[in-house]
Amino acid sequence: MGSGLIELVNRLQDAFAALGQSCLLELPQIAVVGGQSAGKSSVLENCVSRDFLPRGSGIVTRRPLVLQLVTAKTEYAEFLHCKGRKFTDFDEVRQEIEAETDRVTGLNKGISSIPINLRVYSPHVLSLTLVDLPGITKVPVGDQPPDIEQQIRDMIMQFISRENCLILAVTPANTDLANSDALKLAKEVDPQGLRTIGVITKLDLMDEGTDATEILENKLLPLRRGYIGVVNRSQKDIDGKKDIKAAMLAERKFFLSHPAYRHMADRMGTPYLQKVLNQQLTNHIRDTLPAFRSKLQSQLLSIEHEVEVYKNFKPEDPTRKTKALLQMVQQFSVDFEKRIEGSGDQVDTLELSGGAKINRIFHERFPFELVKMEFNEKELRREISYAIKNIHGIRQLATYPRLCEETERIVAGHIRDREEKTKEQVLLLIDIQVSYINTNHEDFIGFANAQQRSSQVNKSAVGNQVIRKGWLTINNIGIMKGGSKEYWFVLTAESLSWYKDDEVKTQFLSSNVKILTLFILNLHLVCIFSCNLI
Repeated sequence: MGSGLIELVNRLQDAFAALGQSCLLELPQIAVVGGQSAGKSSVLENCVSRDFLPRGSGIVTRRPLVLQLVTAKTEYAEFLHCKGRKFTDFDEVRQEIEAETDRVTGLNKGISSIPINLRVYSPHVLSLTLVDLPGITKVPVGDQPPDIEQQIRDMIMQFISRENCLILAVTPANTDLANSDALKLAKEVDPQGLRTIGVITKLDLMDEGTDATEILENKLLPLRRGYIGVVNRSQKDIDGKKDIKAAMLAERKFFLSHPAYRHMADRMGTPYLQKVLNQQLTNHIRDTLPAFRSKLQSQLLSIEHEVEVYKNFKPEDPTRKTKALLQMVQQFSVDFEKRIEGSGDQVDTLELSGGAKINRIFHERFPFELVKMEFNEKELRREISYAIKNIHGIRQLATYPRLCEETERIVAGHIRDREEKTKEQVLLLIDIQVSYINTNHEDFIGFANAQQRSSQVNKSAVGNQVIRKGWLTINNIGIMKGGSKEYWFVLTAESLSWYKDDEVKTQFLSSNVKILTLFILNLHLVCIFSCNLI
């Protein structure tokens, strides 16, 4: 049952890789994470019992390697990009990995997130699928970009941040576990340690008198799935072509003979690691299968609906092409509008996007950019003049005087016709801007402070200042006579008086008044009422 589930996921991985996409489905898998020289490659080779991975200084793994192990009677390897070709010589497997890596990333030690799919059939392996990711590095090598560390980090996070991905964090025992690059990254996406499996390498290289018992017993930095210790071949063993099977026997002897590890020897070593990973991956697939099946069926129904729309599609029919194009344009318009309004089904929770980002730019960034702009009217007029001249190009109407005259007449007439409407539009825009109340402006005092400021202004006024004087027409002077009569009035800050003529000799009325001045756009209205008169 376990190998059947893993084989099912392997087939899905191959299908999605062949399509060049993941169909928005997160497949259950185990990602191998570790720093450079952590022993990550040796762990994988021990699981396969073969030397097949590229080795060297700097970044060796520059593309994700999806390694699918399948239990079989015969031993050979297949690449998805070389379907049908069987590799029985694992030195050729290494060469093919290097060639395929260079084909995509080039020869400058660059990296790429496009995976290489390798399937190994062997009687010495348990059914298992591992994703080998580039080792975490700090310093660029060769022509690598200066941000190579961030690029590798982003690629690793792209895999291990998925909830369906188990994390195999490889850490050497001869370094401080608290500074482990692999465990740091794992903790960012799996703070509770629920998806992380710890692998401690180089136990045989620890300083004399020290051991990793507390780590392996899951006491120091506990993980739900625990830690497993392994002993890999040294660089001297690799250079001397030491057989992996002999190395695994030496590993077994190390754990049985070491006083600090002999009590847990049955839970240490590469064979135990293979068994645990097989069980963990099988259980993980089984746990995630219901949700995975539901999501797969949902996407299948959606795709079937799309297929039904194009069931009777005839490529040579121009009307179908036009309709399809219009449908795509309309759908794009709907999606764009939802993105701008923020009403779509996918809402970004990490940063501002869509209409919210545009709104922020216009209200926060745009005013500052306007202030920073240097405006030179003389230079602008010169640029406009050149633009007008340049758009004429090689056309001239000088050789056709009548045509030139008629064209000039028509254009001038059209400009005159549009001038008044243009003026109206400009005035309307000005009125719109003037009517807008910017409550953030420093001159905006609000209703609460208006009376206080008004009293301050009145106190600062000098004497009984004349506001306005002139002729005032009063209608219906007498009930019997009717008609109207003109008087000379003088309006001051404290009183209103009117006289028979402008010599201001015969005063008809003088009264203390309250003056209320209203400003509505460009209209200045004066409303006058007396406290003593009705």
